[in-house]
Amino acid sequence: MDSELRQQLIEKYKAGPDVLAEALAGASEAELDRRPGPQDWTAREVVHHTADSEMTSAIRLRKLLAEDGAQIQGYDEQEFARRLHYDRPIEGSLAAVRGARAASAALLERLTPEEWGREGTHSESGRYTVEGWLEIYAAHCHDHAEQIRRARGAS
Repeated sequence: MDSELRQQLIEKYKAGPDVLAEALAGASEAELDRRPGPQDWTAREVVHHTADSEMTSAIRLRKLLAEDGAQIQGYDEQEFARRLHYDRPIEGSLAAVRGARAASAALLERLTPEEWGREGTHSESGRYTVEGWLEIYAAHCHDHAEQIRRARGAS
C-alpha cells in the first residue's frame, strides 16, 4: 500500500463517527427499533455492534503494534448482540465509537514504515496486518451507516 492510499484510508477512518451520526440524525425511538426483516438488525443494534467492534478493533491494532506475532482473537458478534443488552440507549456506544476512533487515528498518524509492516495471526482469517486492519476499519462505520439508513427506511 502506498502512502497516498494509506492517508486516504486514514481520512476515511477518521470520518467514520460523523458518517454514523449523520445516518442517525433525527431518528425516532421507533426508527431505531424498526427491524427490516426477521434476521436483520435494528439501527439501535447496529450502533451497539459498531461500538463493540470498534473497541475490539482498537485493541487489535494495539496488539499488532505492541506484540511480536500478535494473536488476534475473533468473536461471535451474534452472541454479543444476544448477551450485551443491545436494546439499551445508543449514546454511550456512539461515544465509544468516537473515542476508539480518535485514539486509534492518533496512533495511525504516527506509525513508522516498519510499524505499518507489522503483522499477527487472526484466529479466523489467518495472516492479519496493520494495513489490512486499516482497510477493514476505514470502511466499517461507513458500511454500518448504510445499514442504519436501510433499517430506518424499512416499513
